[in-house]
Amino acid sequence: MAAAAAAETSEASTAGLALADANINWERLDKTRFHVIGAILFTAQQGALHPTAVVKTRMQVAEGGLSHMSGFTVFRRILRSDGIPGIFRGFGTSAVGALPGRVLALTSLEVSKEMAFKYSEHYDMSEASRIAVANGVAGLVSSVFSSAYFVPLDVICQRLMVQGLPGMPTYRGPFDVINKVVRTEGLRGLYRGFGITMLTQSPASALWWSAYGGAQHAIWRSLGYGIDSQKKPSQSELVVVQATAGTIAGACSSIITTPIDTIKTRLQVMDNYGRGRPSVMKTTRVLLEEDGWRGFYRGFGPRFLNMSLWGTSMIVTYELIKRLSVKPEGSVPTRW
Repeated sequence: MAAAAAAETSEASTAGLALADANINWERLDKTRFHVIGAILFTAQQGALHPTAVVKTRMQVAEGGLSHMSGFTVFRRILRSDGIPGIFRGFGTSAVGALPGRVLALTSLEVSKEMAFKYSEHYDMSEASRIAVANGVAGLVSSVFSSAYFVPLDVICQRLMVQGLPGMPTYRGPFDVINKVVRTEGLRGLYRGFGITMLTQSPASALWWSAYGGAQHAIWRSLGYGIDSQKKPSQSELVVVQATAGTIAGACSSIITTPIDTIKTRLQVMDNYGRGRPSVMKTTRVLLEEDGWRGFYRGFGPRFLNMSLWGTSMIVTYELIKRLSVKPEGSVPTRW
């Protein structure tokens, strides 16, 4: 009984410590629990934000008068024509397809962040700079590794999302998308936009994680927490600080990356412009001809909302998953 009580007390105290930590490294995580809990919570988060992705995608590929509709107007039109299923087009494929890709992305993120932070110890850098650099490197590495998986998934999901728009083909499901794309373009058709994704989204991911790490560090310091601080933040403080840092990072990212995202989406979804195989230059030129420079910010409202909400909910969910996945034995110093 005494041993059981001691074990229970030890486990409870470890859980309490985990909930008080603002930064838990890879070595302290139970990897199986981390990925299982992550799959459940991230899928729920993905479902909540999927309608904004559908609206954003439709706005980016719309032509003629439809291209000037607001996000709310597009949302209402989808509901009126297709009902609730319309705003969740492509979700099943996206949710199931993202599971293995997420394991790859999260593992590479955490491992590379830990390695980058340790490597930065050899340089004369401030704590804030080391955290920002480590997070930035981790975001870049994670994006590079996961892009090879997620680009084809994006192509499939986005084509399902825009079904019903004038001039867009219809599909019976994700496998029908794969079959038609591969039959007409070969495997490279599934990798439309891969080059522009690697050249833009990877640096954008580095920017997001760097901004998040730097913002969180600055907020903790402003609240009086430091490397040598003995006090621990409350659970509510953790959530508020991490949510605020995630919102800042998401908002900055959406402003910077929307033009590239618009080009990438049109490149992946639209079959042709009557001018041969689509390319980045052709897509950019057609977009300029249709709508001028403002065309590059089509869908900015839904994307800004999506990225801000995504940044906030993703990082709060992500940090919660890490705290729930901490191993019951030991801990390492916390970095603020």
